[in-house]
Amino acid sequence: MGVVNVTPNSFSAGHTLDVDAAIAAGVALRRAGAEILDIGGEATNPRAAPVAEEEELARVLPVVRGLAAAVDAWLSIDTTKARVAAQAVAAGASLINDVSGGRFDPDMLDTAAELARADGVGYIAGHLRGRSLAEVFAREPARPAAGAPAARAGDALTSAQVLTDLADQVAAMPAALRARCVVDPGLGFGKGDGPVNLELLRSGDALFAATGRPVLMGPSRKRFLRRLLEPDASDASDAALDAATVGACLTAVRGGAHLLRVHNVALLRPALTVYIRG
Repeated sequence: MGVVNVTPNSFSAGHTLDVDAAIAAGVALRRAGAEILDIGGEATNPRAAPVAEEEELARVLPVVRGLAAAVDAWLSIDTTKARVAAQAVAAGASLINDVSGGRFDPDMLDTAAELARADGVGYIAGHLRGRSLAEVFAREPARPAAGAPAARAGDALTSAQVLTDLADQVAAMPAALRARCVVDPGLGFGKGDGPVNLELLRSGDALFAATGRPVLMGPSRKRFLRRLLEPDASDASDAALDAATVGACLTAVRGGAHLLRVHNVALLRPALTVYIRG
């Protein structure tokens, strides 16, 4: 899954509000080997401000339509809003990637279930705890200052809690949606940049056993990779982060992940091909 960011404020390079540039980026990702193009109009990093529904629609719909006409890949709409999801599906998307797992919009699960029944649309249920991104990130444990005691046990989510949450989420879904669902442990969403992300990265088999659904991992350029590369600062370059992402993705595949969401498909694809065939 290649990332097409139609935003002015993504946490990494490659984002744009220019429709033609976003379509060209999607075409390039497809040529590089992406099988799914994930189109999003609202950044989900800790510093990003919320985007109004109409603005998000204005950003993503022309790109969905353009890519539907230009490529033969699956198109995914990266949104937490039910109306954006429905209109993107009408424009050509066949997959909804909801990082909130239905927590931000009370209409999302019913909308996704109806689209699954009527059109076979797939749904990626992300994991987090909270009713908005601000709440999700505010609940993260602060990284201790040098020499300070570690965060208290219970301040951060454990990988076992994430698996339980996702299993409960899937079990509560309408049958039509559950049958079309993929689960995503939400690396970095409310989990800080600590070791739980690495535990989750290796948890694909356990997640599949707990939920009965395929597993997506999205480690690309995430904060926990920055922290691994630069323990005392967060200024690792995108090039270094992309190289780290390849390692993270191979770890995820070894752990049982079925899908990978990345910014740099061209770098990952050959490594992944050799790893799988080797």
